[in-house]
Amino acid sequence: MTALNIYTDIFLLAAGLFAGAINAVAGGGTFISMPVLIYAGLPSVPANASSTVALFPGSLASIYAFRKDFKGFDNIPLKYLIALSLTGGCIGALLLIFTPSNSFDKIIPWLVLVGGFTFIFGKQLSRLLQSRFTISRSVMLVTQFILGIYGGYFGGGAGIMMMAAWSLLGLSDIKLINANKTLLVGAANSIAVVIFILSGKIWWPQTCIMLIATTIGGYAGAYYSRRLNQAVLRAVISGLIVVITVLFFYRAYW
Repeated sequence: MTALNIYTDIFLLAAGLFAGAINAVAGGGTFISMPVLIYAGLPSVPANASSTVALFPGSLASIYAFRKDFKGFDNIPLKYLIALSLTGGCIGALLLIFTPSNSFDKIIPWLVLVGGFTFIFGKQLSRLLQSRFTISRSVMLVTQFILGIYGGYFGGGAGIMMMAAWSLLGLSDIKLINANKTLLVGAANSIAVVIFILSGKIWWPQTCIMLIATTIGGYAGAYYSRRLNQAVLRAVISGLIVVITVLFFYRAYW
């Protein structure tokens, strides 16, 4: 193994620890793991697919932690939301694997921009929209399906988008919203993970390093979450997202 490979593996390990930790505390791990996998030499489509696989164990751990809190909203059974998330995630994953990497290179900056904007301004946007709009049950179901597609295709900021959409339905139980968000993002990712693995899009050596690291980081993040200043952490992540967005636009268009 060359020194360059050793340094790359160490970088993947460190990035995975950080991505898993911030996913457990504030969300946004995709914005770290996917760019780092591209830096490690993966084409953009396998990097995105491998990132989803690498972060999935952390999602399972979070789902297990929230297992007693899941239930449907007042007028929408949870089974409908799960079915829409699974179906949307399947479609999104299939769209990704049939997207050429050179085309996805052009799409990534916009996905990161949308996901990053949602991550940074999600709470403010949610309050603004909630004060002006109310959506119906049918619109909510369509929105959940679209977010499932987004989750399977890219996923960055998907959970925050779901929470913002649900707030427009007039929901205010933060504990329930957060638990259901974890379950439904995990549902979209679960079918995507299966499709990505079966399609052969996963680069396993890099993914396994990051998978182990994200699992450890996710546990550590959850364990120490009460001691961390989430406002500071979100500010750091937001700054990284801005830098990553600029770099992706430069990489794609200049």
